[in-house]
Parts: sequence; C-alpha cells; structure tokens
Amino acid sequence: MSVYQRRRSQLQIAQETLLARTNTPEPLGNGIYTRWRDPVVTADHVPLEWRYDFDPARNPFFMERLGINATFNAGALYWQGRYLLAVRVEGVDRKSFFALAESDNGVDGFRFHSQPIVIPETADPDVNVYDMRLVQHEDGYIYGLFCTERKDPNYPEDTSAAVAACGIVRSRDLADWERLPDLITQSGQQRNVVLHPEFVGGKYGLYTRGQDGFIEVGAGGGIGWGLTDSMAAPCIEEEVLVDPKVYHTVNELKNGLGPAPIKTDHGWLQLAHGVRNTAAGLRYVLYLFMTELDRPWVVTHRPAGHLLSPLGDERVGDVSNVVFSNGWIEAPDGTVYLYYASSDTRLHVATSSVAQLTDYVLHTPPDGLRSAESVRQRCELINANRQMQNHA
Repeated sequence: MSVYQRRRSQLQIAQETLLARTNTPEPLGNGIYTRWRDPVVTADHVPLEWRYDFDPARNPFFMERLGINATFNAGALYWQGRYLLAVRVEGVDRKSFFALAESDNGVDGFRFHSQPIVIPETADPDVNVYDMRLVQHEDGYIYGLFCTERKDPNYPEDTSAAVAACGIVRSRDLADWERLPDLITQSGQQRNVVLHPEFVGGKYGLYTRGQDGFIEVGAGGGIGWGLTDSMAAPCIEEEVLVDPKVYHTVNELKNGLGPAPIKTDHGWLQLAHGVRNTAAGLRYVLYLFMTELDRPWVVTHRPAGHLLSPLGDERVGDVSNVVFSNGWIEAPDGTVYLYYASSDTRLHVATSSVAQLTDYVLHTPPDGLRSAESVRQRCELINANRQMQNHA
C-alpha cells in the first residue's frame, strides 16, 4: 500500500469515527443549563476534500494543502427540522469564511454541506469576514449579518490597522445568497451587529456596537439600538444605548449582543458577551438580560455576573480565556441550544429551556455594584434558607 493510500484511508476512518461520536451531557451543572462533554464542531470536522488534494499524482504523500486552523463563532438556525450552524472556519492563512453544518439532534453528528457559503463581494472587497448571525426575519428572508474587515486606508504603513463594518447577505433557501450594502451608522466602526427578528414600527431593528477603533471600543458605548427603513439600503441615523459598559462588572471593557433574541411571554431574552481586563489578558464571558416586548431597546431585567464562562480545556486556544456566542436555537419543544466557541478554536453546546432561562433572568438579583451589596444579597439568601430549614 502506498503512502497516499495508507494516509487517506486512515484519515477517512478517523474522521468518520469523530463524526459518529455520541455526545453526552455533563452531570449536575448549575440548573440553568447543561454543558455537553465534547465540542460539536472542530477543525477535524471539516471535510477532507476541503483540505487535501485527492489526486495521487499531485499529492503522493497525501499532504494537507489548505489547512484549517479553527472552527468557531457560529450563527444558528432551526431549519426544516434540523439544527443548522453557519460556522466561522478559519484557514491557516488567517482568512475566515462561512460554512453550513447540520445535525438532526443539535448536540452531535454535525456534518458540513458540500461547499462553503459563497459570499459575493462589494465594490470594496472584504479582506476578512467572520461571526455571522443568522436571523429568520418576518419579512420572509433569512439574513446573515457578519463583520467585514478591510485594511484602514488612513494608516497605510500600519499593517495591523483595520476597519470593521457590518456586512449583510440574505437568502430564502440557504443556497443562494444575495449581498446587500454594508450597514451605515453614525458611530464609527461596527462589530457584533444583530438584526431583530420582527418589524418594529414597520422598520427593521438592529442591535449595534459602535466603537472608536478596530480593537479599542473607546470611552463610551455598549450595546446600542437603531432603526432602518430598508435592509436593501441599510442606514441608521440615530442609536440609543441599550446595555452600557459598567465599571468593575463582567462587561467593564466592552460588550456586544450575541445572537438575535428569543421571544418569551415576559420579554425578549438577550444573550451577550462581556469583556474585562485581567493580569492575564482579556476575559470573555456570556451574560443574559431581558428587554420589553414592544420596546426591545428597554432593559427590564439584568442578572448580576456571567451566565457562562470558559472552564477547563475551554480556556486554552488561539485566544485564551474566551467564550463567545453568536448563535442559539429555540427548538419546537422549548429546548434552547446555546452554541458557544471557546478560545477562538472550537465550538461547543449547552442546553437549557426557555422556562429555565426566563426564570434565571427574572429571579436572579441584579449587580449591586459594591462588595457590601453583594454580601447583603448573599446573607439575605442564607437567612431565607435557614428559615426554610427551621420550618421544615
């Protein structure tokens, strides 16, 4: 058997074993959600034919020609009875692209479609695209909002200076994608823009996150909100602040909305990421809050602290100590599948329910913003539990 034959056979067997692996839930947990043991999508899930030249004459050693570095930050959609992810796939060349992977149960068995998503370019071509939010809007389209990155022309000598904007595509069948103009706002660079799934006053609502520079958010800011008349010519003239950055909290440095919100009887469930600085670098966590049904920009409940943070091996990767989510799915039975990436490397899932997440948001105390208030809240809980035990 040739080197080509042996390596190809071994790699195909290894990948099929990986794709057929059954995932299992972690025991106990915190009662809010259940983490699942194995990542749902990794670089090893990417089809071999995307990476290897299968011609033995051109590739006698069956070498990887177009390597994959990571699979992470996926948009998510429940589509025709299946769980669909728009995965950010990053090649070893640092260029990201989007690819659809689907599963029949949402926790394992994710397989990529035959080819990556082809995103048409604008007159000003993207250098890099990433972190797509999939939204099935009531206008009948499925929208994909993503970050488009280009070299900053104002700093030609700085090879790391970039400009971020919100790129937009839409589709009716998830096969053919129409590229729309990039979103125009009045608040500098835009990353983490999310489309609200319903019309608001006959207009399209967008959650924004304007920032002064590509990396640095600036002195103000937070998660914003604005309206546009059309997605074919998207332009926001005015933004209001929904969820600001706050000193000595999980979103002290910056924050941004994750996926489109989930509608409940009590309001819109909103999943966001918060960032703070540490001696070891930036730490990304996920947190929840709720906004009004009729005014999705008005916060009604904001539990203290994070919902989900990186644990164990999740803390290790290309950008360590990070969890990030831009996709979750509410299944027909009310189960919520929360897809999150760890350390910009691989993709995981945690499961919960609309009832559990709503209970968490409604009944978890808000941040008291001072250590003394945190102690008061905890003592209040302790004393209430003691009274319960005394009456038992």
